[in-house]
Amino acid sequence: MTEAKATMEAMGQRARQAAKKMRLADTRSKNRALELAAVILRRESPEILAANALDMEAGQARGLDEALLDRLLLTPERIEGMAEGLEQIALLPDPVGGMDDLRFRPSGIQVGHMRVPLGVIGIIYESRPNVTADASGLCLKSGNATILRGGSEAIHSNRAIAACIRRALVDAGLPQDAVQLVDSTDRAMVGELLRSKEHVDVIIPRGGRSLIERVTSEARVPVIKHLDGICHVYIDADADDAKAIAIAVNAKTQRFGVCNAMETLLVHQDKAAVVLPEIARQMREKGVELRGCDRTRQVLGDIREATESDWATEYLAPILSIRIVDDVYMAMEHIARYGSAHTDAIVTENYGTGQLFLREVDSSSVMWNASTRFADGFEYGLGAEIGISTDRLHVRGPVGLEGLTTRKWVVLGHGEVRG
Repeated sequence: MTEAKATMEAMGQRARQAAKKMRLADTRSKNRALELAAVILRRESPEILAANALDMEAGQARGLDEALLDRLLLTPERIEGMAEGLEQIALLPDPVGGMDDLRFRPSGIQVGHMRVPLGVIGIIYESRPNVTADASGLCLKSGNATILRGGSEAIHSNRAIAACIRRALVDAGLPQDAVQLVDSTDRAMVGELLRSKEHVDVIIPRGGRSLIERVTSEARVPVIKHLDGICHVYIDADADDAKAIAIAVNAKTQRFGVCNAMETLLVHQDKAAVVLPEIARQMREKGVELRGCDRTRQVLGDIREATESDWATEYLAPILSIRIVDDVYMAMEHIARYGSAHTDAIVTENYGTGQLFLREVDSSSVMWNASTRFADGFEYGLGAEIGISTDRLHVRGPVGLEGLTTRKWVVLGHGEVRG
């Protein structure tokens, strides 16, 4: 047995034992642990910042780009944000143990569902040390144990943050092994975690395309993930012009490097000359490069021609592809061919067209007269999210506390026997 396999085997056994205790943990104890973790994070802020400084120094020496360094950087404000996030999770309703759909059967028994934790959740992520706190908090509140494997570039920061969470668990009377950090930068540890089907119930990756592809191809454990965020906004013939312009500009420019930002704008041929010039003007003011089909270029003039690869690209950058379409059916056909089943929106005042789009577009979030940027756990009222799923099983869209649980059948009887 290799050292990596032996280490993961031991961590998995501890996590499984912790998961049994977390399944039975009461809401007060879980909330107490979250509140204590927030207190400890604030108190240990100087030590966390010192650990982060080591990561930043190493990252600069490795030549990490500015975007990666920004995601890696911790500040007093970001640490406060982590603490507040844990306190917000403590305020959320506890999904565990809740029963619903209870109904009586002719036999006299009452049948329904009860929410229960998934068990042991492996989380593999890159760059952002705040994920250590966020993921721990969500798994803790939902009654799960978690094994965290952060990126090597954040190892010192992750160690410091995970130590705070584990200390809070002990102080709240819960098993500290409910949160474990893989304390090694050996990439072999990732492979062992992905193959640990005896001890891990689900894997959640958070990171770039290369990470998601590796997890998807190597995992022997169920995975909750999305690969790309190729999101569309379609402006229909019956769209309100002001709404269409505001939604399109916000969906692209509110933030560029996020998975729910619009990457392709689809415009009905009857609206192109009406809304595209103003959308283009505002986009250019915000530094967005425009690429378009032939019909779009006829309306907007000198913009770069959009290629086949543009339609299938998640830019995560100030670049936007624009296509003029004949009708809603052509728009939906484009989304079905090039989209990634993440988030797609229609702008229309036509009730029938809006309903058609909601029914027919097969994405994890489908919107009507709203920006794609709302595809977020906080905005959906989940309080927080651990990621977004474009899969169909067992959860789609933003994954919050309820998404970290499953349901089992429960039967309530009064001595009934089957004849």
